Amino acid sequence: MGNPIGDLSWTFYSECEVPSDITESLIEGERAVAAYKTVRDVAVFTNKRLIVRDAQGLTGKKIEVYSLPYDSINMYSTENAGRMFDLNSEVQLFTRAGTIKINLNKKVDVRKFDRLLAEAIL
Repeated sequence: MGNPIGDLSWTFYSECEVPSDITESLIEGERAVAAYKTVRDVAVFTNKRLIVRDAQGLTGKKIEVYSLPYDSINMYSTENAGRMFDLNSEVQLFTRAGTIKINLNKKVDVRKFDRLLAEAIL
């Protein structure tokens, strides 16, 4: 059947504040845990899911929001930047819908990110 989500990948550049519009859209009992800047928007980890808000188009007015419940993640892998000149770390989330690739800029602590995933998924 292939990968229904296609080749989905994001780059997280640095931690940031959780945007108020994301906080306002959380369900009862859900709380934001961490947020990361992406190329054009933000990714927020909550205690229940990963939310990625992705501005699109030239003006950025079109917004696509991805919501990935943690229970849909079957497995994940992290690869840290092993060399001085290796700028990014890589995370792969293996889900029922396919594989999602997340690149972490060198400003993002891959071990902290790994703990965040482990606490959410396990």
